[in-house]
Amino acid sequence: MGGIVIVGAGECGARAAFALRERGYDGSITLIGAEPHLPYERPPLSKDGLRDQLQPKYVADAERYASARIDVLTDTPVKAIDRVAKRVELVDGGSIAYDRLLLTTGARARTIPATDDASRRVRTLRTHADAEEIRRELLPGRKLAIIGGGFIGLELAATARSLGADVVLIEGLPRILSRGVPAEIATVVAERHRTEGADIRCDTKIDRIDTDENGVQILLANGQSVDADFLVVGIGASPNTELAEAAGLMVDNGIAVDATLRTSDPDIFAAGDCCSYPLCHYGDRRVRLEAWRNAQDQGTLVAGNLLGANETVTSVPWFWSDQYDLTLQIAGLADGATVTVRRDLTDGAFILFHLDDTGRLLAASGIGQGNVVARDIRLAEMLIAAGKRPDPQALVSPETKLKALLAA
Repeated sequence: MGGIVIVGAGECGARAAFALRERGYDGSITLIGAEPHLPYERPPLSKDGLRDQLQPKYVADAERYASARIDVLTDTPVKAIDRVAKRVELVDGGSIAYDRLLLTTGARARTIPATDDASRRVRTLRTHADAEEIRRELLPGRKLAIIGGGFIGLELAATARSLGADVVLIEGLPRILSRGVPAEIATVVAERHRTEGADIRCDTKIDRIDTDENGVQILLANGQSVDADFLVVGIGASPNTELAEAAGLMVDNGIAVDATLRTSDPDIFAAGDCCSYPLCHYGDRRVRLEAWRNAQDQGTLVAGNLLGANETVTSVPWFWSDQYDLTLQIAGLADGATVTVRRDLTDGAFILFHLDDTGRLLAASGIGQGNVVARDIRLAEMLIAAGKRPDPQALVSPETKLKALLAA
């Protein structure tokens, strides 16, 4: 008989493995990863981990896995899932039997087909190896071009400027952070980058990208060009669903799971960046979230469900980004909001509250220095989870305690 096998040795898979032991599971646990490292956290790759040339920020050290009797197989790609024999087949020819299987295969960085993937002048940022390659280039006076004005591209731009590199960031849409971040907050972020010397170009289309041993040239649709020492493509991520698809599991913008994170096979679950699931606070709308806390939360929850708990996902989406001394935090999803009100805090910080036409709070988006918005965003998250319909004027006034609105 097999035990529980987890394919994907990232944050989510590691959290699930430890949570299984914490819930009293005594059978075998095998955690399989394709990278040579133990599971590590990805958010530092575009922030402190890149700036300080640190080792990966590991979820746990080897001794902790050993003491928890978790077998970790690194540098071990998986070739296929045999659902009939209930075995995971490895690229090296081996196989591992399972009673229950968890897929935490994550996502991979999207690329631009026109670029030469073999060129060392063009990179994506998703793994520690990617970060090592990029860090070697981030030197004073070097010029970095970034395609994509999302979190990864902007965090990388901020880190590069702190290291003295020149930065040109190219975004094809009319503004940065167009996915899920209000324009009012995106404007603050863009202004800060420009103040720090980054060249942010929005509504800019690319015709062609040429590379050679000396650098990269980006030819723009407006006839201009950008010359740089190297280029990082930061245009989002695609879920790793190939194993699931080949095994005949249902896929819908990720491995499709129900509210308990169970796939179309009752003995296989999926969690984290690789899966899409119904979100109860938003009419069971199917979503796929690429977020650090989501990976942690789902890793813990799915461990219980692998053991028969049958718990459903009820957490509210939460995202954050650090750029320079600014921290941006978002709780919830603002799609469907018809009213937005603003609460001004100290030192230019503010929070936007997004409500639907019934007055229900759908999301809250905040920005400020350090952790100034953190407490109110956490309380807003609780208001969203409770389905509250707070008075918009109470949300506007900083004198009104959000905790009081939660208790009302």
